[in-house]
Amino acid sequence: MNVTLETATIETPAGSFRVATKDGALVAAGFEEATPRLVARLEARFGPLELREAPDPGGAVTALGRFLSGDLGGLDGLRVDLGGTPFQREVWAALRAIPAGATTTYGELAKRVGRPRAVRAVGSANAANPVSIVVPCHRVVGKDGLRGYAGGIARKEWLLEHEGAVTRAG
Repeated sequence: MNVTLETATIETPAGSFRVATKDGALVAAGFEEATPRLVARLEARFGPLELREAPDPGGAVTALGRFLSGDLGGLDGLRVDLGGTPFQREVWAALRAIPAGATTTYGELAKRVGRPRAVRAVGSANAANPVSIVVPCHRVVGKDGLRGYAGGIARKEWLLEHEGAVTRAG
């Protein structure tokens, strides 16, 4: 039996962005080119999928529209169902606690989750984030400047500038 996910595409200044929800909770979000990777992760998690287009799955289109229009808290109320390991969920919760307009480093994030030596593991959890922007992995920077972002450094810079964050680009 297939699991039904509601999906939508939102056009943003940084490119087309896809969202998917299950039972009203966001389970995947990312820029269009990441869709095959996100679908593969969702199939591994849920099994066979049926993707059904919807106008505003889980309110994600509306929330993202508010965020893009300048309401930087517009994504805060979205329900998410992230899956992942307990450690990943802990890191993702810590990411959601970083306010818009702020950044942190991988080392600082590792300390926040009580594992100061787990910087690489925090980086891996950050990279495995299934709901880009909503779980704001773009707010994590290297101690000497911007570091990787699945959507590309230009998008990371755009998101941080949109939020009014001071980037430490070197």
